[in-house]
Amino acid sequence: MHILLWIAVIFMGFPLFYAALVSTQNNAQMFRLQMIPGDSFSFNLQTVLDRNIARLMFNTFAVATMVTFGKVVLSIFSGMALVYFRFPAKSLVFGFILAALMVPGEVTIIALFRLVALELGWGNTWTALVVPAVASPTGVFLFRQHFASITPELSEAAQLDGANPLQFLLRVLLPLSRNTVTALVVIMFIGAWNSYLWPLLIVTNPDLQVIQVGLSTLDDGVEIGRTWGPIMLGAVIASIPPIAIFVLMQKQFLQGFALTRHK
Repeated sequence: MHILLWIAVIFMGFPLFYAALVSTQNNAQMFRLQMIPGDSFSFNLQTVLDRNIARLMFNTFAVATMVTFGKVVLSIFSGMALVYFRFPAKSLVFGFILAALMVPGEVTIIALFRLVALELGWGNTWTALVVPAVASPTGVFLFRQHFASITPELSEAAQLDGANPLQFLLRVLLPLSRNTVTALVVIMFIGAWNSYLWPLLIVTNPDLQVIQVGLSTLDDGVEIGRTWGPIMLGAVIASIPPIAIFVLMQKQFLQGFALTRHK
């Protein structure tokens, strides 16, 4: 079993290793499939810095943070409403949320582009990058299932003590949901960080662009065709934040999903 796990780790980790290797090479070394570090790291790094990768990283981090915060807050309130509040067609609403889980985002992206860019006029703004991404059927479903697993006696006791819904949420539900919140933060941050198609469509201003789209601009512009060293170095740099988020929060992430699965 351990051998199989190590094989899986090597298989999944090799692309990142190879990207890091190519980030030190020039095109000639890369096309020779040279499996040792090259001598072009300084040139590739200077090229990446000249293409303003710091701005791309800042934009991506800001957008991913805002999207994650919005998704978590909206998912918590939506999940709470589906469990603890009575309103007409609640089952139908939950059914629509389940249906939305099965619809790929690419199916609705044309209609979303027409709404955001043409009807609302939000093209080339951070609003266009953040607001459409805030709604999360995955997050709503996750918190709905988690809150439904919490014993109803806690809600009844809070009502007897005179706590309003917001107090019940802040003092009872959230302390019991730390691992679930962490799991959602990890998922949503990595998903927002890796977003490519929507920023490519809705943003043309390079000062607002995110790193996943901006990687194509890291070419040195000198050689014919792509200069892959700077691009691969940019890809390695872009992979650091989501990896760091997962490594730092992996314990709570795994506990959150274990609790959700068992409950």
